[in-house]
Amino acid sequence: MAKKLHPHALVIPCPYQGHINPAIHLSLKLASKGFIITFINTQFIHSQITKAHSPSSSEPGLENIFSKACESGLDIRYLTISDGFPLEFDRNMNSLPFLEGLINGFSNHVDKLVGELVKEDCIDPINCLIADTFLVWPSIIAKKYEIVHVSFFTEPALVFALYYHFDLLEENGHSGSHENRQDIVDYIPGVKSIKSSDLPSLFQNSVVHQLINKAFQDVRKADIIIANTVQELELETITSIQENHKFYAIGPIVSANFTKLTISSSLWFEHDCTQWLDAKPSGSVLYVSFGSVALVNKEDILELAHGLMLSEVNFIWVLRFNVLGQDENDILPVGYKEKVKDRGLIVPWCNQTRVISHSAVGGFLSHCGWNSVVESIWCGVPLICSPLVTDQLANRKLVVYDWKVGINLRDKESITREEVSDKIKYLMNEETSSNLRKNVAQVKETFHDTLATNGSSNVNFNKFVEELKMKIS
Repeated sequence: MAKKLHPHALVIPCPYQGHINPAIHLSLKLASKGFIITFINTQFIHSQITKAHSPSSSEPGLENIFSKACESGLDIRYLTISDGFPLEFDRNMNSLPFLEGLINGFSNHVDKLVGELVKEDCIDPINCLIADTFLVWPSIIAKKYEIVHVSFFTEPALVFALYYHFDLLEENGHSGSHENRQDIVDYIPGVKSIKSSDLPSLFQNSVVHQLINKAFQDVRKADIIIANTVQELELETITSIQENHKFYAIGPIVSANFTKLTISSSLWFEHDCTQWLDAKPSGSVLYVSFGSVALVNKEDILELAHGLMLSEVNFIWVLRFNVLGQDENDILPVGYKEKVKDRGLIVPWCNQTRVISHSAVGGFLSHCGWNSVVESIWCGVPLICSPLVTDQLANRKLVVYDWKVGINLRDKESITREEVSDKIKYLMNEETSSNLRKNVAQVKETFHDTLATNGSSNVNFNKFVEELKMKIS
């Protein structure tokens, strides 16, 4: 009699904060459905998480970031592998060489690991590979070891469609710089129209061009594609993708009580802002963050600093140590922190979901990374959008023009302090932003409803699980 295969998924996120977090939530959801999960982080990512979790050398490090989840009965195993670079290599300052390594060398380390985990003499060998769509080689490894390949896209369907049809953008001259262009792109299947200025900015770089091209050739070979989006909110685009692929919209991919998640995933030490927020009136605080990767030029930082001061609103500003691309301590105007100390809290990093879920927070000035958009809407917080690179420009289209849950700050290369102040005052005034707040409340309701028993994302997730189990067996 053939041995019954227990569903055992190897989950590999792209080694960036914004990709790791949704992969963690996905792993928890699958484990709660009876899957065995083996979660892979790179050794560098694990070292960063360990340092953030245990900033004092006397504190014990983390062996398994899922240890608390395992205590509740979930079977989530945790392994680390090399990304091909030494731990001391600066992946932020050398982002393009690092990307080239992910394209050309990382797969060798994954291949070796998968070869060990599929052996027949293993207890519960892996039989499914769930890999981030931006990894360019999963289909090759899945085919080699005859396991099911699930491609996990951590961004909206709009961005998937744009990358998927990159050849059309090239043919029509929209694969280069979009600066100062306002012509309309209306030839992408499933995308009614999008301004060229809202197209992802990745295409101008040869290394990133190569990554997108290879990743979206590879995704065509996946057995199943899942995406962190909501069917009702991107129906036309999702329907178009489903004409060619098994594509399930299962977002927002969050775990129960995700604002109080106990799994350590942050790459930096998180400053606790709770006490400061508790002392502020409801809805009076603007949260400002440009995510974990995006770089901001010094001129914009200075204009933003002055704009926040001019606005006279309370704010928490996450100012990463490497936001300029290198460590620089004195990036704010002289005496700035002293001038805003009564109403401004400036921290290098914090737990974003805990901050924006606090009742004192009434707005989010964001780079429009997809996780930030999802978390802000989930908490019912409207946005000021200042996208910088990659998918952030297309995400802004959804936030500002489609769902109308935010306003736009950045229409051109630079920003001014007067613009920053005016937009902040508009958003943080309950009268002027009343329509935005109604809209974000409605989209928040859609987000929450879609995860209810009969909600589309819950139904889609269950269909995905059943199909995955069927393919495994």
